[in-house]
Amino acid sequence: MISVLLASAALASAAGWNSMAPRSQLYGHTFIGLDKASRLLALTYDDGPNETSTRPLLEVLARHDVRATFFMIGRHASCRPEIAREVAEAGHVIGNHTYTHPNLIFSSRARLQSQLDECDHVLTDAVGEHSKLFRPPFGGRRPDVLSAIRRRGYIPVMWSVSAYDWNSDPPEVIERKVARQVRGGDVILMHDGGHVDMGIDRSASVEATDRLIRRYKNEGFRFVTVPEMMEEGIR
Repeated sequence: MISVLLASAALASAAGWNSMAPRSQLYGHTFIGLDKASRLLALTYDDGPNETSTRPLLEVLARHDVRATFFMIGRHASCRPEIAREVAEAGHVIGNHTYTHPNLIFSSRARLQSQLDECDHVLTDAVGEHSKLFRPPFGGRRPDVLSAIRRRGYIPVMWSVSAYDWNSDPPEVIERKVARQVRGGDVILMHDGGHVDMGIDRSASVEATDRLIRRYKNEGFRFVTVPEMMEEGIR
């Protein structure tokens, strides 16, 4: 009996880990980047648009002539559609990050569909046509979540490198955290906003972005959007 309970606990623990681990493919394929031999990197930003940090981030990206991928929260885009438009007009890719950022592990199928649709409607109103990329909040997904996402035409995107920049670390610390993980062909997770409130200070992430672009361009890497990286992967 004890062995059965231990086995059940182990299975439950493994299931929980695979539902959140960004690299896990157990519950279905998600895009996390290319082979380590690649010299491409994709910067991605979650939880915007943000009235305090998104515009400064756009200035940094423009200065380096880099295009990134932004996974936007619908309710933030509904509050600041003009910032969402500026992101699109600057040539960056915009993806769906749900309307209110719930953990989809605990969401019903009806709520998932509502979250996707509401975010999509807001983004369409703000920027017009945009990508069908989707990033689950917190990275949380179940097998049926991924299958429902794909049935609605979305491509789930996770990441292979996290900046862990929600901890308000200094820019140089964020840079070091990323540098310890980058091998090539990576999708890098950063944040220009926060899922709880509009207006969170992400200035450290903005400065870290500047540092990372300088560092990896000097090392011969090229920054691309997620769709560009996907296209490279099928050549």
